[in-house]
Order: sequence, then C-alpha cells, then structure tokens
Amino acid sequence: MAGIMSIAHRVSGVLMFLSIPFLLYLMELSLASADGFAHARSILDSTWLLPLYLILLWSLFHHLLAGIRYLLIDIDIGVLKPAYRKTALTVLVAAPLIVMILLVFLYD
Repeated sequence: MAGIMSIAHRVSGVLMFLSIPFLLYLMELSLASADGFAHARSILDSTWLLPLYLILLWSLFHHLLAGIRYLLIDIDIGVLKPAYRKTALTVLVAAPLIVMILLVFLYD
C-alpha cells in the first residue's frame, strides 16, 4: 500500500509539473485583454477538458496529502508499520474523495 502511494506521489508531482505550460498559457491569455480573458474562460468551460481537470485536481490533493504524510514521518509520527499502512491508505482514499466532494459543490 505504501509503495503504491509513493509511486502515485511521484506521478502526481510529474503531472503537476507538466501542467505548468498549459496553466501559464491560460494565465497569459487571460491577462492580455478582455477578449483574451473571454477566450481563456471558454477554454476552461469546455467539457472535453473535464477529465484533465479531474486528473490535475487529484494530483494536487494527492501530492499535498502525501507530502504532509511524509513530513509527519520525518518527525517520527506514523513510522511504525500499522500506522504507516493506515496513513498510506488514507491518502489513497482521501484524495479522490476530496475531488468528488469538490465536483459536487462546483457543479451543483
């Protein structure tokens, strides 16, 4: 369980890194002019990008929760095997759950 969580932590970091050019493009477009803002808004409102948004949201929350877990392990909290497995499972379950909760509130 901890190994899967660790690999997912690395994958989520890579996904966030790879999304930087797209996000910078959107920011630059939205700050250029009112028409650019409208175009950036239309890009963000397109439904075909929803899977990308979900993946990026998952990567953000997974990386955040796993990072907090690793910081706690660094200060000797959750180092023993039962707690280590429990916190790994918590991260793997909590990140997608947070994304689903956000979807309910955003698209309600």
